[in-house]
Amino acid sequence: MHINTKTGLIENVQYTASPNTDDRPTDKDIDLLVIHSISLPPGEYGGPWIEKLFTNQLPADEHPYFKEIHHMKVSSHVLIRRDGTLQQFVPFHQRAWHAGQSCYEGRETCNDFSIGIELEGTDDSEFEDIQYYQLAELINALDSSYDKINKDRLTGHSDIAPERKTDPGTGFDWDKLRALLT
Repeated sequence: MHINTKTGLIENVQYTASPNTDDRPTDKDIDLLVIHSISLPPGEYGGPWIEKLFTNQLPADEHPYFKEIHHMKVSSHVLIRRDGTLQQFVPFHQRAWHAGQSCYEGRETCNDFSIGIELEGTDDSEFEDIQYYQLAELINALDSSYDKINKDRLTGHSDIAPERKTDPGTGFDWDKLRALLT
């Protein structure tokens, strides 16, 4: 896997631009990777709904849950589907709106200095082996492409926003991921 550091995009990966992004503060280095999980509708996999959410096109009338979230302006840098397919929504040098109100090691507003990676899944179900392999390959590529990113600076959404979020949840195996990192 190769990342073009000029464009901030993973080569040979589908890129769908999310409008839910802006410039990072110039005084912030990207030095944290935040792991998330998402499924839309909750507990269902596949379909266009995550992409629709990240591009502000989620139809409120398509599912009862969508009525609650269709107005949200959110994104992540990358989504890893259940089958291991990657889709990028925000270039890495830009700020994706993935963490919301958050804090890591006393630093507020984690979107300013982090990369958000979504895994298609739920907080309480296991993730697929291929998702771990793709996540590890992505982390290794980020580590070799960006000076301040390293494999030890990984955290879950639940760790930076513990009163609001529970993902990636109990189904995520941190030891399995760390064993795959080179």
